[in-house]
Amino acid sequence: MDPLDVDPDSESYDCLDEVLQLFRANTFFRNFEIKGPADRLLIYGILFVSDCLTKVKPHMDSKSAEKALINGALEQFSIPGEPGFPLNQAFEAPRDRNEAEALRSYLSQVRQELAMRLHGRLYQGGVGPSKWWLSFSKRKFMGKSL
Repeated sequence: MDPLDVDPDSESYDCLDEVLQLFRANTFFRNFEIKGPADRLLIYGILFVSDCLTKVKPHMDSKSAEKALINGALEQFSIPGEPGFPLNQAFEAPRDRNEAEALRSYLSQVRQELAMRLHGRLYQGGVGPSKWWLSFSKRKFMGKSL
């Protein structure tokens, strides 16, 4: 088990740990049955991690990759209901502007935290990005991207 992986039975295990733990296996899915809100967050997280992996290049040092990942997490992004959001058919749009702002804030936090946790996995041991993780940068989960 990867030392950065949190045991699913641990009290500190959260939905972002699940995104990272299941990412590599789930990237092979062409379809994904949505059974509830947790599945929607899992899908969004997997799409975001895929996007992050395209920003990290094999020659990047840890600092450059960290900067690229943080910038990617902070860049403008679409939320459900907006034209650029890739999964509008699977996500409910916010009911009003306040709900939209709350969702954007929440997703921004998710993106930043996922970027930092992914960086830790990519540069585990301090040397070059993990080729094993980067090999998944070309895969498109459900044929989609953010």
